[in-house]
Amino acid sequence: MKWSLQELSKYRGTPLEFDETLDVAELLRQKDSMIQNADPVRVVGFIAPSEDSYILHYKLETVLDIPSTRSLELVRYPLSFSVDELFMTPEQFQKRSDEVEAHDVLLIETQTIDLDESVADNIVLSIPLQILTEEEQEGKELPSGQGWTVLSQEQYQEEMEQEQETKVDPRLAKLSDLFKEDNE
Repeated sequence: MKWSLQELSKYRGTPLEFDETLDVAELLRQKDSMIQNADPVRVVGFIAPSEDSYILHYKLETVLDIPSTRSLELVRYPLSFSVDELFMTPEQFQKRSDEVEAHDVLLIETQTIDLDESVADNIVLSIPLQILTEEEQEGKELPSGQGWTVLSQEQYQEEMEQEQETKVDPRLAKLSDLFKEDNE
């Protein structure tokens, strides 16, 4: 769904509300190859055009099919969150550059605002780094193989602490040999 700036100028002062179901699965796969599929995205919100900016607010809900980061099994990952974005043309930004930070504004390069693009970008940005199946979340046993084991952060910390306790400073190792000679 796209809005032209000319069309939006008719709504100055009153927000244009929308309640749409978007199919952005292909767009999501192009942006992130880990996304196998996506249910249609329900998007409810408004765009509020004014003289100096375009405010886009919406809440989205969808379910993504993404492989587990541990086992690569497919996980149905539900997403639901709100988005607020501030759009400006380069001319509008120039007029307000002293009031608004550049990183807070999305500059409009074309004469349209694309809701599909906004939704896809925000979905990709909201995917966590670690996605696990329900069994992986509940289970305490991590995968292992011949000569290797996956450790949790806590297990790694414990191993490092034990290693520090048993490790002898090489500068002091020769002193322990002196004590052995005295005992003989």
